[in-house]
Amino acid sequence: MAITSSAKKAIRAAKNKRLFNLRRKAAMDRELKQFRKLIAAKDKAGAAKLIPSLYQALDKAVKTDFLKPNASARLKSRAMAALKKLG
Repeated sequence: MAITSSAKKAIRAAKNKRLFNLRRKAAMDRELKQFRKLIAAKDKAGAAKLIPSLYQALDKAVKTDFLKPNASARLKSRAMAALKKLG
């Protein structure tokens, strides 16, 4: 258990950060899962409509240091490649 006041504060901060990260991950995963489901169903129009919200979720994850910029760029690139592959 933490003894110093700064260690106690660090525990509180970590708890809050964890909740924030869980919400950010859930939002990101929800968009990715929905996009992949549409790609699997070969619904190009639906997947194209979902691209802006997917990009927004990834950009917010980068902005809050949940995801590294290159990881976000890679996911965006793969999403567009999958969309273009549908024809």
